Amino acid sequence: MTIEIFIQRLSNVIINPLIFVVFAVAFVIFLWGVFEFIRDAESADGRETGKRHILWGIVGMVIMMGVFSIIRIALRTVYG
Repeated sequence: MTIEIFIQRLSNVIINPLIFVVFAVAFVIFLWGVFEFIRDAESADGRETGKRHILWGIVGMVIMMGVFSIIRIALRTVYG
């Protein structure tokens, strides 16, 4: 097995699924924040908690998309 095949398998079997799991967790946090924001619309503290969860869910999703893109670019650059 060459190093190229090893890195591609590592990426496909471990790294990409891990990125998708973390992305899914961030998406659930985002949805939970939307739910909290709507449920506690009359409470200032509830709205703030919901806003915080929405913000961190979006930040997590953006970071995971960035990580996925950087890894794809690096693999395509090195191995064409």
